[in-house]
Amino acid sequence: MTHSAPTHDVCAVGNAIVDVLSPCTPEFLSDKGLEPGSMRLVDETESATLYDAMAAGVEASGGSAGNTVAGIGSLGGRAAYIGKVADDQLGGVFAHDIRAAGVTFDTPVLTGGQGTGRCLINVTPDGQRTMCTFLGAANQLAPEDVDLAQVADSAIVYLEGYLFDPAPA
Repeated sequence: MTHSAPTHDVCAVGNAIVDVLSPCTPEFLSDKGLEPGSMRLVDETESATLYDAMAAGVEASGGSAGNTVAGIGSLGGRAAYIGKVADDQLGGVFAHDIRAAGVTFDTPVLTGGQGTGRCLINVTPDGQRTMCTFLGAANQLAPEDVDLAQVADSAIVYLEGYLFDPAPA
């Protein structure tokens, strides 16, 4: 019996997050009650309020597993990604960026629910990152979103540990 080569070198399942990087001053962090260098989870309202107050920034698809397969794809590897984004602007940013890196991304978008997950990263002049993460749609990845054939046809399956935080996971 002969086995064909897998379609993907790596298939990652993770939290689809858009990173929003913005320069800031230490005073901005203090005014917003943020501990420099910290990372904390925020709700959608707090995320929107902070986003509105931030300086112009750069948006890029991210998340641990997303960054891993984007790196594999950009280096010529065959990668696939399974993660949930919403049918919104940031969801479009995520899908575009990960596909532009050569990664297969076909997970159905979330409609009528929370927005796409985002990590608001304020960077002080000394390079310190302070992160506020809203998981949003990323937390809504469900078993029916996982393409079992795609997983089975991958040499390596990478599971992001944060996926297992919610009780249904």
